[in-house]
Amino acid sequence: MHFLQPDPHTRRAFLKRFGQLAMTGTALNLAAMGEAAAFNAPGNDYKALVCVFLYGANDYANTVVTYDNSSYDKYSAIRGGGAGRTAGGIALAQSDLTATLLAPATAPVDALGVARQYALNPAMTGLAGLFNAGKAAVQLNVGPLVAPLTRAQYNSTDRTAYPRPPQLFSHNDQQSIWQSSSPEGSKVGWGGNIGDLAIANSLNSSSIFTCMSVTGNAVFLSGDTALQYQLSTSGAIKITPATSSVYGSTAVRDAINALIQQPRAQKLENEYNAVTKRAISAETSVTAALAGAAPTTVFPTDGLGPQMKMVARLIKGQAALGARRQVFLVSMGGFDLHDNLLRDHGGLLGKVSAAMTAFYNATVEMGVADKVTSFTASDFGRTLASNGDGSDHGWGSHHFVVGGAVNGGAFYGTPPSVSVSDTKDASGNYLPENQWHVGQGRLLPSTSVDQYAATLARWFGVADAELPGILPNITHFGGAGYPVNLGLMA
Repeated sequence: MHFLQPDPHTRRAFLKRFGQLAMTGTALNLAAMGEAAAFNAPGNDYKALVCVFLYGANDYANTVVTYDNSSYDKYSAIRGGGAGRTAGGIALAQSDLTATLLAPATAPVDALGVARQYALNPAMTGLAGLFNAGKAAVQLNVGPLVAPLTRAQYNSTDRTAYPRPPQLFSHNDQQSIWQSSSPEGSKVGWGGNIGDLAIANSLNSSSIFTCMSVTGNAVFLSGDTALQYQLSTSGAIKITPATSSVYGSTAVRDAINALIQQPRAQKLENEYNAVTKRAISAETSVTAALAGAAPTTVFPTDGLGPQMKMVARLIKGQAALGARRQVFLVSMGGFDLHDNLLRDHGGLLGKVSAAMTAFYNATVEMGVADKVTSFTASDFGRTLASNGDGSDHGWGSHHFVVGGAVNGGAFYGTPPSVSVSDTKDASGNYLPENQWHVGQGRLLPSTSVDQYAATLARWFGVADAELPGILPNITHFGGAGYPVNLGLMA
């Protein structure tokens, strides 16, 4: 049985327990201390994680597209494809997938023991090239889980023994659960908790540049001590009256500058001015770091391109910012395609592919390709079944991990069967091909977000003993078929 009790799994509770262990002097404590040293690599080592969030819920079936004839024919029939494996309904033509066919060293095998082939959406030539060059990997059927769950358990009324993630199929809640393991209203995300550990291990001389967003506020980067520093694609955001002349007068500027930064006797006023002073100082530091030579790699000028270019510039300036570990967030919307899937989806994915490819090329140019890992996430996947012109809210989805440290050119996880059937056998059990969806081809995840995140966190430097403080459900995984380390990272 699995019980979710969030309070004992908060970061503060975890650090308290870890501190209690430190007092015991036992062999267990010595082992834990050894694991905790994972962050403390010597020298000027640097690592960064870049979360690419696709808001609106990306359609998995037209992103990583089943290609082998048997599976493609099922996909085409479900999605309304045309005769001769041509496009139709919301199905892509098989012939259009040839240029983005993925060629792993070992073909992925589904739950029925059948080897499968996949291609990427025809617009994703860049990511297909990185995959085939061994610099990108695909994680199949990943999504939020409290604990491992079969379809029969999903259908059970015993939600204590077989808990579901709360508020399934809700955009806002599932975005929050992906980013923080809790529904909308959560205040701390796993990216921010990773940042907390980097700060606790004194890896960054200025904690404010540990978690950086180029896409506005999001719970993913919020920690207990880590603050998410937000900037635009143009750079740090200035407090204009404190940094530029006011009405042509530098004297007015200087007076305002002094007023909004000086200590105050009143507690709230003093705190407000302290925050303002910190913001002005941070803007100065970021602007100076960005003043250095930018990567010469050409980025797209729309979509994710400007955001990822800014992240590349920040990474190039990380030494000036005093940061050895950083977590970034970029994002793109428009993926809630209940309608016009074929018309709009390829264009969106093309922008994602072009931006992530340019970003990888920039890390190569800067000599940090093996120190920077970007990965995709989204609210949830979508239905395999067509609603006529699009797809509806789903659950599990396929995602990309890109970087020089990725064990690339490979698929991770189990390929889901291509089915929307609810057929059962004579004993009332779902047939094997119907085990991994919960109706209309909504994938029941065979890999949890916690496993995905834990694999990335371990590469970043988080010790196994520290994972429960970041990912409260990770203690429910690690058994057969649900490894904590997915093997994605070198």
